[in-house]
Formats: sequence, C-alpha cells, structure tokens
Amino acid sequence: MSTGIATKPSTPAPPPSPGSNFLSSARKGLGQSGIFIAFFAILALFAVLTKGTILTPQNISNLVVQNSYILILAIGMVIVIIAGHIDLSVGSVVGFTGALAGVFIVQMGFPVWLGVLLVLGIGAIVGAWQGYWVAYFGIPAFIVTLAGMLIFRGGTLLVLGNKQISPFPDSFRNISAGFADGLVGYINVPAFLGGGEADLFTLLLGAASVAVLVWTQARTRAARVKYHQSVGSSGAFVARMVVAGAAIMYFVLQLSKFKGLPYVLFILAILVLVYSAVMNRSVFGRHVYAIGGNLHAAELSGIKVKSVTFWVFVNMGVLAALAGIVFAARLNLANPTNGASFELDAIAAAFIGGAAVTGGVGRVIGAIVGGLTVGVLNNGMSILGVDVAYQQVIKGLVLLGAVAFDVYSKRRSGGR
Repeated sequence: MSTGIATKPSTPAPPPSPGSNFLSSARKGLGQSGIFIAFFAILALFAVLTKGTILTPQNISNLVVQNSYILILAIGMVIVIIAGHIDLSVGSVVGFTGALAGVFIVQMGFPVWLGVLLVLGIGAIVGAWQGYWVAYFGIPAFIVTLAGMLIFRGGTLLVLGNKQISPFPDSFRNISAGFADGLVGYINVPAFLGGGEADLFTLLLGAASVAVLVWTQARTRAARVKYHQSVGSSGAFVARMVVAGAAIMYFVLQLSKFKGLPYVLFILAILVLVYSAVMNRSVFGRHVYAIGGNLHAAELSGIKVKSVTFWVFVNMGVLAALAGIVFAARLNLANPTNGASFELDAIAAAFIGGAAVTGGVGRVIGAIVGGLTVGVLNNGMSILGVDVAYQQVIKGLVLLGAVAFDVYSKRRSGGR
C-alpha cells in the first residue's frame, strides 16, 4: 500500500578515488616489503661508508657463513613467536648440542653422520621436554625456557668438564666451511659486471632460483586474482620481480667469484623452502597462526592447541641442535661458551623481520631478512671499527624501532 510519501531513491556510494586506491596500495606494499627496503637501505649505507668493502665477494661469503647459525635459529624462533611464545634457551641448547657433537664424534669416534643424527635427536628431546611444560603443564614459555637457559648452560659445562674439544674431522667441518666450487667448471665474467672468473654451477643455480621465485609469485598472484583478492598493479609486480631477481643474481655472482656456494647455504635454502611451505600451505602452519592470533578462538574451533604448541617447541629444539652443529663445525671447536647470547640475536631477527609481539603474525623469509640485517649491521660496524659498546646500542635501537613500527602499524589499522 502506498503511503503517499515520496522517497528519495538510494544512490550507490561513490567509488574510491584513484588517489585513495594508490595510497592504500602503497601502505599495504610498505607494510609487506618494509623489511626488504630497510635491509637494502642499510646495505647501501654500509657500501658507501666502507667504500664497497662490504660487497666484496669474500665478505659476502663470510657474511653468509658467519650468520648461518643465527638464521637457522631465527627460522625456529619466528614460528615460536607466531604461536605466541618465546624461547630464551636456544643459545644454551646450541652450546649443549655442540658439546655433545664433540663428545660423540671426537672423543667417542662415532661416524659424522651418526653423531649428527644423535645430536639432532637430543635436540628434539630437549624441545619435547620444554614443550611438555609449556603445552601440557601450562607454565609460561618465558619461565620454562629461562629455566632451560640455565639447565643447558650448566649441562654444557658438565659435558665438557669446563674444557674444549677439538679438532673435528674435515667431513664435519665441511658442514659449515665447505664450498661447492668447480663442479661444472668456470666462466669469465664480462668487464661491465666486474670481470674475473666465476663458478658456473653457482650461477646456474642462482638463475634457477630466480626462475622458481618468479613462477611461484606469479602463481600466487594469479590465485589471488581468481578469488577476487586485492593485488597490486601488474607494473608493480614486474618491477618487484626485476629488483628481486637482480638482487639475487648480484649476490650469487659475488659468491661465484670467491669459492662458490657454501654448503651451509644449501642447508639454509632447504630450510627456508620447507618451512615457508609448512607455514603457508599446511594445516599445521595455519593452526600455528590461528593459535597466536586468537588462542580462545583456536580452542573453540577444535584446533589441538596443546599438541601444536608441543611440536612447535620440538621443532625449535631440532633447529637449535642443527645450529649447534653448524657453529661447532665453523669454529672447529666445542667450547663451554658456544651459543652465548644467540637467543637475543634470533629474537631480534624475528622481530626485525616483521613478527608481531602479540603473536599470529610473521614470515620465515622475513626472519631470514631480519637476521641478515643484524648480520650486515655487525659486519659493517666491525669493518668501520665501531666500538663494541656502540654496536650494542645501535642494534638495540634497531630492534626497538622495528617493534615500535609494528605497534604503530596495528594502531593505524585498528588492530590489537
């Protein structure tokens, strides 16, 4: 029935202006790529300050080898932080497992492969021990792992008897000090790329890595378009892939001019690929994000929170043991002080790489870039002769700035 009252037809809301779309896309892109921009900015700054020394082939190779164990720890740590926890014991576990490697391989004469497997297994037991108290007994991870820091540092002293164990066999040392050099020959580098001789296998592997990166990113973009999710412009995507590909090939070219790819870089590459897939594409990874994002909602949705938390700490124990093996192999020494303060660098790498202090947010690749950022800071300041006290101050300010940016971003977006 008509009321006789004229009504004004509703009009659709005006579409957002191109400028607002651009600004929104720019903010989103900055949030996703900020750590990469910061990393390259810091690298460029030190390249200028050190007059290119930090970008020499030998220094880039050393940068990878010297920070490999921190990057391994950062992978495990970012998963722990995503789940809403923290692990303060990883440095002590590095020292403890490195000491056990010395006992098994040097003192007891076990084959290297058997000693490595035993150490990784003990790392899993360590993680299971801590995971039980956190997941099933309900003690906060901060307390459990603080106790673990003391327990396993003491365990290191007991295992070594306050002595050092050295030397390790060459096959063990090659885990950290070996290079894949000259497998398929060498080629001459054109003068406009710096000249010299480069390892062909390293270059081919780098080119294959770029191809895989572009292919996977293109598939991800296509999937988002298919399901009507927001994506950046095609031009921005192409530009991002060109910059990423050029950066990878420059890095690979420098490695190929020194000794080729370090074996430890293969280990890191496999870890990054596997854990990125686990966190982004597996049920377990989605559950970790859900638990860290909203524990109560995760419980109500049927996620086995205790089991997932337990396995997060088991995984951290295994990766800490692997880092202990890599560090002992690099030093050719099992020492009571091995691993001291490594937990701080691993935590810093995760937070600088974009992990949220409240959990539920973070990426494996972000933790790797965060670890490399810390490595570049350490390396660049050492080349410049900056006093150790000032180095600590600067790293602390960088960590504070990264967390402050995370908190500020959440406030701007209305998050928690």
